[in-house]
Amino acid sequence: MTREIVLDTETTGMDPEDGHRIIEIGCVELLNHLPTGQVWHHYINPERDVDAGAVAVHGIKTEFLKDKPVFGELVGSFLDFVGDAKLVIHNAAFDIKFLNAELKGYGFPPFKLADAIDTVLIARKKYPGSPANLDALCRRFGVDLSGRELHGALLDAQLLAAVYLELIGGRQHGLGLAAQNATNATAAAGASEKRKERPYRAPRSFTLSQQEQDDHGKMIAGLKNPLWVQQT
Repeated sequence: MTREIVLDTETTGMDPEDGHRIIEIGCVELLNHLPTGQVWHHYINPERDVDAGAVAVHGIKTEFLKDKPVFGELVGSFLDFVGDAKLVIHNAAFDIKFLNAELKGYGFPPFKLADAIDTVLIARKKYPGSPANLDALCRRFGVDLSGRELHGALLDAQLLAAVYLELIGGRQHGLGLAAQNATNATAAAGASEKRKERPYRAPRSFTLSQQEQDDHGKMIAGLKNPLWVQQT
């Protein structure tokens, strides 16, 4: 069974090397590429101000984050949720860089960018020359964007989970056939049970009337070399 974690972050700015920090992480668990309903989502106190440009993107202000836990209080829970699952990220280099900066600050080993599944790269390879941002991909695949006025880590992870499924082949990706086979097997088992429950009925004998015998004889007489009268 394939376990993956679709992940998105929101940050105070564009680069952790400039002192910017993660302020929100949203994770969605997938099994065999489908959401299980299990999520991990937290806002994080970055212990610094959020840049105005970042606020314009996600709407999360410094004041809102002041009573939230710092990353060190959440890192154990976060790593437990991720486990050894593959990370599915849109523009993975950005999020992995921020995550590794946070992990390094608390003495944890980094994630390997090469191990992450980057949906931007998948989209660019599959649709060269077309926009590969999340909004454009949601519109391409008919994923509902009505609730996305601003970026949000959990919402974007949920949208990306739907987009990722379409990028790798849609809902028929190894699942439709299995589901149909399961349905057929269940139906066959039910039919078998019904057959077993049918009461026994003795064979019935039928006697042809003279008129039926005469009609059958006339029909055979009109046939060329009929099997009914061939000698064995």
